[in-house]
Amino acid sequence: MEQQPNQPSPENIMKIGTGFWASKILLTAVSFQLFTRLAEMKTMSAKDIKHLLGLNCTDRNVHDFLDALTAFGFLTRSGILDTATYSNTVDTDTFLDKNKPSYIGGLLEMLNNRLYGFWGNLGEGLLTGLPQNETKNSEDFFGLIYQDPEKLKEFTGAMSGIQMGNFMAFAQKFDFTKYKTLIDVGGSAGLLSVMVATYNPAMRCTTFDLPPVEPIASATIQKFGLTDRVNAASGNFFSVPIPHADVVVMGNILHDWDEQNKIVLMQKAYDALPADGAFIAIENIIDDERKQNVFGMMMSLNMLIETGTGFDYTFADFNRWAKIVGFKSTSLLQLTGPSSAAIAYK
Repeated sequence: MEQQPNQPSPENIMKIGTGFWASKILLTAVSFQLFTRLAEMKTMSAKDIKHLLGLNCTDRNVHDFLDALTAFGFLTRSGILDTATYSNTVDTDTFLDKNKPSYIGGLLEMLNNRLYGFWGNLGEGLLTGLPQNETKNSEDFFGLIYQDPEKLKEFTGAMSGIQMGNFMAFAQKFDFTKYKTLIDVGGSAGLLSVMVATYNPAMRCTTFDLPPVEPIASATIQKFGLTDRVNAASGNFFSVPIPHADVVVMGNILHDWDEQNKIVLMQKAYDALPADGAFIAIENIIDDERKQNVFGMMMSLNMLIETGTGFDYTFADFNRWAKIVGFKSTSLLQLTGPSSAAIAYK
């Protein structure tokens, strides 16, 4: 029987309510490096995949797993059940093959290894206003991440994964013709600086983060062959001045902090800039009506999970803070998906 217009339907309720099922199927496939294996082999049968991954479930479980990935659009399939063979789609071959520089699975790996479990405590976070991650046993989330080489590697990989497309878009869309130098504050693995230098040969860039990150960033710079125009520097951006540059960028940095510290960081960026210099925050800027950018609002809740006091914000929020600091004008540059560059000019 066909559903009538405006008739109540449980479809969306069930789709969202069971959303973690779909999420875990994808995250598990990434953790198994399924897409990387398929990129190497081009096409495989379910039986071969089962053997390669060391799965001890029934054949029907394997088919359910692979066919769900196919229905989601992550795999292509020829045949069915015992005659089925599977291969990557264009998207998974590009973005989820670990051997390609376009790999964004670092974020998905961290979602699976850390955040999936922490998000199970979202209710507690909302009730208490306290973070729900490793800081339940310590007060310093970033200290915990940065003192553990494996966690740090996973964290920087995740940050690279979530921002790679945005960094490439920013490097190509922003007008750098009036500028010569850039510093990326909290630059993690150094990818933004590398992308800007790649697409803008006249630019000299510095990626700036805590000392444990410097070797990771230096390796990235070396990998891209840009040691002549990109360098890595280290320091705590709260305790030392931000080095001077024509452009100061913070990618996924402001949302870590409460409003007071957001303004402090924007003030430090302002102080590092010359007249007409630009401060740029690359984040999931929420639309002013708070109706469209659902990912931005979910990321803001993720900041509750991770920091307790951090949050994502609207362009109107950014404009208000920029005015408090003394910036003369602002603009918004759309990047990829839900992400934008909020720009403030000195």
